[in-house]
Amino acid sequence: MKVVIQRVSEASVTIAENKVADIQKGLLVLVGIEEEDTQEDIDWLVNKIVNLRIFGDANEVMNLSVKDIKADIIVVSQFTLHASTKKGNRPSYLKAAKPEISIPMYEQFVRSLEFVLGKRVQTGVFAADMKVSLLNDGPVTIIIDSKNKE
Repeated sequence: MKVVIQRVSEASVTIAENKVADIQKGLLVLVGIEEEDTQEDIDWLVNKIVNLRIFGDANEVMNLSVKDIKADIIVVSQFTLHASTKKGNRPSYLKAAKPEISIPMYEQFVRSLEFVLGKRVQTGVFAADMKVSLLNDGPVTIIIDSKNKE
């Protein structure tokens, strides 16, 4: 499972001119799921995301987490995070899980995130044509792969 975490001043998701998610200060999390991903990947990533200290404290030092500041999160499914560009110029998405695996995993990821965060997490709509808008704060963008725990 791969995630791209962006610290945002604001973010939203729009589908067919209908805004389905909208936050101010918080995190926009893009998540890509592989066939091999398990609940262990979800648990590890959720814990990492909720406790990642990337928000400024009183001295503007990145010392606070999204949970500490009670900020919001938007989660957006993004199978293209598993693109392979090894051969040619057209990316291959063979590593991305098929919908029958990725949809339940995505839904479990969101539920787990809500449980650990202690509040509702907004989302896009799985497999929809989404327009994601964000104002990256910093900019702070972090990529985490549960198969490569660094």
